[in-house]
Amino acid sequence: QVQLVESGGGLVQTGGSLRLSCEASESIFSINNLGWYHQAPGKQREWVAVFTSGGATNYADSVKGRFTISVDNAKNTGHLQMNNLKPEDTGVYYCNMELRRQSWSRKTNYWGQGTQVTVSS
Repeated sequence: QVQLVESGGGLVQTGGSLRLSCEASESIFSINNLGWYHQAPGKQREWVAVFTSGGATNYADSVKGRFTISVDNAKNTGHLQMNNLKPEDTGVYYCNMELRRQSWSRKTNYWGQGTQVTVSS
C-alpha cells in the first residue's frame, strides 16, 4: 500500500517561506494529479492548489501569486512552495495524489498525513 509522506511544515513569521513536500513511500509509475488542501483551526479542509497530468496548475484566490505547486515524477514527489506567508495560512496542509503504481495499474487516490504550518504575526 502506497503512503504519502509529508514534510516541510513548521513555524515561520509573517512574510516568510516554507516548502512542503509530499513523497510516495515506494517507486511508482506516474503522478497524474496532485492537490494541496488547507485546514485552518476549527474550519473545514479547503482546496489550495492543483497540478494536473498535463502540467496545468490552478490556485485558490487566497494564495495566487504566493504559492507554487510542482511535481517531480522522477522523485515520486510533489511540492508546494509557500512565499509571503500570512497568519491566515496557519493550519494543517494535506496533499492528495492521484497516481499509477504500475503502467497497467488503475489510477488511485491517496492522502498524506498532514503537516502543520504556523505563521506568527
